[in-house]
Amino acid sequence: MPLLATALGLSLLGSCGGLLVASSLLLFNDNLRTRLVPWLVSYAVGALLGVALLALLPEALETLAPPQVFGTLLLGILVFFVLEKLVLLRHCHTEECQVHGATAPLVILGGAFHNFLDGAIVCAAVLTSVPLGINTAIAVAAHEIPQEVGDVAILLAAGYSRRRALLLNVVSGASGLAGGLLAFGMVNVIPGIRPFVLAFSSASLLYIAMSDLIPDLHRGQLDQSSLRQVLLIAAGVGTIVVCERLIG
Repeated sequence: MPLLATALGLSLLGSCGGLLVASSLLLFNDNLRTRLVPWLVSYAVGALLGVALLALLPEALETLAPPQVFGTLLLGILVFFVLEKLVLLRHCHTEECQVHGATAPLVILGGAFHNFLDGAIVCAAVLTSVPLGINTAIAVAAHEIPQEVGDVAILLAAGYSRRRALLLNVVSGASGLAGGLLAFGMVNVIPGIRPFVLAFSSASLLYIAMSDLIPDLHRGQLDQSSLRQVLLIAAGVGTIVVCERLIG
């Protein structure tokens, strides 16, 4: 039970931690928030890449043969490509996204599904080791901050009050608990599935970083300073490395 509580707590932290920071950013003036969010996106790229490549995949490779790990990774990338085609994973990281009648429900639905996956990812990492779970929760929360700012901005533009927009995002974030429970149950019923879940989780984090975030950085839509982008990405990777050394 203590391990389950830890897994669910970190799953909730990963899913809702970003929203807590995002809601505080909404208290800042527009100019300051416009400057901070792009920096957080670059940092999130580094954290996501660091956890996937330096923590989750190496852990999976300790149990499975490389063809199995990278085959699962490839399958995961293809799955997330299909899900993105279904408009379940694509998110806005700025406040200038086009808003139409169907956007707000899709933001809520997509956010809930995304947080469900995040909860499962964090829980699977915790079941491997608590330090790995902490690192994964940090990476997930780092990505959630700019994402939640964008999601809340879309809901506000669609006519929702600030209070209702934040409440809907909290409810969406709570789906991370369901994802954590599912992952916990699966790993306990089928222990051998854990390294496959880690490899599949890596696919999710890598896909988000390389398909969703990095292209926006290349286009200069978020931050035109390449040097700052590189430094913040390095800071994200560095956070994972330092945490690995301190708590790993």
